[in-house]
Amino acid sequence: MDKNRTEGMKHEIKGSVKEAAGKITGNHAKEAAGNIEKNAGKVQREVGKAADHARDKDRHH
Repeated sequence: MDKNRTEGMKHEIKGSVKEAAGKITGNHAKEAAGNIEKNAGKVQREVGKAADHARDKDRHH
């Protein structure tokens, strides 16, 4: 499995926690930072999926 998948998931989780904490405490900057990190993690995870898919496709051809 591509490391971007695991790293992306970590960032998604961490960002979600930050975002929730920001909402609970009314800290809009923390909420926004969490949202950005969460979405960056999603993108990174998708990059990892694509790399895994490409690697699998190359192995089967």
